[in-house]
Amino acid sequence: MRLLTHNMLSSNIKGVANGFPLLIEVEKVIEKQVDFNPDFLKNIFPKIEWQALVQASRSMGYAELPEESPESSMLDSDDFLRKFHHALLELHLEEGALVCPETGRKFPVNKGIPNMLLHEDEV
Repeated sequence: MRLLTHNMLSSNIKGVANGFPLLIEVEKVIEKQVDFNPDFLKNIFPKIEWQALVQASRSMGYAELPEESPESSMLDSDDFLRKFHHALLELHLEEGALVCPETGRKFPVNKGIPNMLLHEDEV
């Protein structure tokens, strides 16, 4: 599961007010090479919740992103875009879990696929 996907997921358990961002428990991370596309990165940047991305990338062992949300002028920096690209698209959570920040409910991630199905009592 890419961090791009993680940045768009939240816990939908009944009664949860804010199930975002899901915490990541890592068992196995892999890196998959993806073609660098600066135009895509510039277009997706405004849609990304920056703090969630930074927290997720650090939990996966990647600490190259700045803590504070970069200014739009950083989108002209090839160095920044490559770091953003690597965190967003090339880091994959292969095995582990996503954890609801309110309830602690764990959603398993197996072979890179998160299982976000809820139990009957959670709907």
